[in-house]
Amino acid sequence: MSFLKRKGLMAWVFLLVWSMMMLNFSLFLIYYKKSYLLEFSFLEINSISADFPIILDWSSVMFSFIVCFISFCVMLFTTSYMSSDIFISRFIFIVMLFVLSMNFLIFIPNLISLLLGWDGLGLVSFCLVIYYQNYKSLGAGLMTAFMNRVGDVGILLSIGWMFSQGHWNSSFMWDFDFYSMSVMMLVLAGMTKSAQIPFCSWLPAAMAAPTPVSALVHSSTLVTAGVFLLIRFFYFLDGFFLFKPFILSISIMTMLMAGIAANFEMDLKKIIALSTLSQLGVMMFSIGLGFPMFALFHLFGHAMFKALLFLCAGGIIHSHNNNQDIRKMSQLWCQVPITSACFNVANLALCGIPFFAGFYSKDLIIEMMIFSQMNFMLGMMMFLATALTVTYSIRLSVFIFWDNMNQSTLVCSSDEDLFVILPILMLTLGAIFGGCCLSWLFLSPFLTPLLNNFDKLITISFILFSSILSFLLLNNLKFKFKSFFLDFFSYMWFMSLLSNNFISVKSMKLSFMMFKILDLSWLEIIGGEGIMKVLSLSSKKNQHNQMNLFNSLLSLSIFSIFFIPSIFLLLW
Repeated sequence: MSFLKRKGLMAWVFLLVWSMMMLNFSLFLIYYKKSYLLEFSFLEINSISADFPIILDWSSVMFSFIVCFISFCVMLFTTSYMSSDIFISRFIFIVMLFVLSMNFLIFIPNLISLLLGWDGLGLVSFCLVIYYQNYKSLGAGLMTAFMNRVGDVGILLSIGWMFSQGHWNSSFMWDFDFYSMSVMMLVLAGMTKSAQIPFCSWLPAAMAAPTPVSALVHSSTLVTAGVFLLIRFFYFLDGFFLFKPFILSISIMTMLMAGIAANFEMDLKKIIALSTLSQLGVMMFSIGLGFPMFALFHLFGHAMFKALLFLCAGGIIHSHNNNQDIRKMSQLWCQVPITSACFNVANLALCGIPFFAGFYSKDLIIEMMIFSQMNFMLGMMMFLATALTVTYSIRLSVFIFWDNMNQSTLVCSSDEDLFVILPILMLTLGAIFGGCCLSWLFLSPFLTPLLNNFDKLITISFILFSSILSFLLLNNLKFKFKSFFLDFFSYMWFMSLLSNNFISVKSMKLSFMMFKILDLSWLEIIGGEGIMKVLSLSSKKNQHNQMNLFNSLLSLSIFSIFFIPSIFLLLW
């Protein structure tokens, strides 16, 4: 534990102090309704200025507090979870770089300077996903990096098309010639970073990273960067007439796909990852409705209970000898009572049970959907996605905590480690009280929609009905046969195949065939190896002649003395 006294302790203290500073500063900005913009000019060419702005408003400062507080809890948890890792100092350094990149993204509203945090997140996330250095981690890291590069190209194209404006500040943009193209590229960047359909397969694959990384990535950093980008540029994007309908349809499909796949998944971390994907769909759905601040509100509350879910899952996995299959876990409520209670609190907040953190944001988004009189089919699909969230949450809790005893007799679980319990308890307080505190801070002057009793109770009715239905159907969801439809639902609508193998398999087969036919066959005969054989044979002959130089000269002399005069006499 010597690292705890040096690098780990320094990281804890810095993150804790920074988060408390950001909390106090955000309360100051909210109370006085202020915001500050600091701008540093680096370069000016033909009336076009390349600036480095820093915006300090309540949303960015509060987001920085959430990120640093969750990072502080994750670093505490890492002390116990990765205590046997000999490269723990390297891991702490990479995580701190990750937090720094996210803070750059939060505080910079300029599209060019934003690349500092955007590309930093992509690069450092690749290093974290491949941290364990095996083929599975490498495949997941490459999938994450390549899909996020699509969004990076979108941002670069937007920068080029926005050149005619003379600036790239999100607060002062207007209509111009390439307006629609820039909007589409920014939406593409947000979709890739937040793993919306069809770029969703990298999110469960990124579970190859260590569990503390998953808790940080899936709560408040990498996957929320795309949502935050669309929130930051919302008033610029909103002018495009296809923006809201497109975001609505994509987010609804993502929610349904993730909710259905989570009900078939057996990997503990992948279920929570698919849950993150579903909640990202809720945030995108709120943006599509035209309420970006509600999406930010849900992002803050979701960060607390999603980090709590991952830390509890990490403690359970660690005590099960790194096993992640929920079919081999059961009756943990009596072995790890604190972890099980906190896990269930996070699940209740995820489901939107009243007066937990998720209730204040999810219920408000659904009520605003009803109040907005939107399309009936999209509304029913939203309620179905909410019901699916309840079903996979209850299924996960029942499998882990209350199902029949299935785990190995060699497993002995306990939650007596202070470095595991302390961050879990702090995040549990956030999952219980975070929603109401954020609601009082942000929405106190907001007039909630006045709905009739039926519309007001329909959301909680769906939650209760789906919870009862999931308890009744729990034993019948253990499918023991294989079919195309079950594979379609359980493999995320084949998105991993369509987004990766559909493109790469054919090119890899063609390259392998060309390698066998050309590189190992004809090109070896008439190419490099054939030329090498000819040169080698010629050099051997030359070396042989040089070694027998005296005999060659003697034979040439005899030939010239006897045979050449004889030839001349005969011809004469």
